[in-house]
Amino acid sequence: PLLLQVCFIGRSNVGKSSLIRALFSLSPEVEVRVSKTPGHTKKMNFFKVGKYFTLVDMPGYGYRAPQDFVEMVEAYLQERRNLKRTFLLVDGVVGLQKTDYIGIEMLEEFGIPYVMVLTKIDRASKGLLLKNVLEIQEFVNKKTQGCFPQLFLVSSLEFSGVHLLRCFIAHVTGNLPVVEAS
Repeated sequence: PLLLQVCFIGRSNVGKSSLIRALFSLSPEVEVRVSKTPGHTKKMNFFKVGKYFTLVDMPGYGYRAPQDFVEMVEAYLQERRNLKRTFLLVDGVVGLQKTDYIGIEMLEEFGIPYVMVLTKIDRASKGLLLKNVLEIQEFVNKKTQGCFPQLFLVSSLEFSGVHLLRCFIAHVTGNLPVVEAS
């Protein structure tokens, strides 16, 4: 049987590679290079996570995006029946940007279930972070259909929120059942 897939998408310089490295630090088969140069990922990278699922690292959109970004990503999103969840990364310091709407529109158009992940929360003041969280939650409630309502806040540097997101990924791929409280 085909392994379930989860994919990570976001604009260039959102911290995608850093987050993937933090999330899968315990999986030696997921070897993601983190570059100081935004837009380093030019093709889709597939990593088999044990025998459980496949992680797909998408190239960034916006600044330094590959020329064939839209064609490559649209083809993938339209054809993958085993894609379980897409994680759309948004920079916690700057919030939703115009380029983020490219990713959102694609996911909404194809009816792909997705989750927003706010990255770099260690770099934002509490007030700025709260402002960005509230704006994103309002946007999700009013303007999206396929977005999971829970926003995940993470810092790859401090590992804040990484464990919870790791558990969510395990859950959506069928590797962590929900246990009812007794």
